Amino acid sequence: MTLARLSGGPLDGQLIPLEDEQDETYIAAYGEGQLVYRRGGPAIHTGTDDGPTEVSFVYVEGTEDIDPDPDGRDE
Repeated sequence: MTLARLSGGPLDGQLIPLEDEQDETYIAAYGEGQLVYRRGGPAIHTGTDDGPTEVSFVYVEGTEDIDPDPDGRDE
């Protein structure tokens, strides 16, 4: 199993199962749009005894504006 470790953006710090370790881009549905993360380095923990393989993905953009307070309560 390979995990994508997301860095930056709304999903910062999340670990997501990755179907293909070779993927260069990870796209996640978010609200009405999508979040785009790009591979940030080589896979780590690739040995047989050091846990699941991890690949870093760094936030690039969202296809919609990200509003942390859609109800306007933080005015």
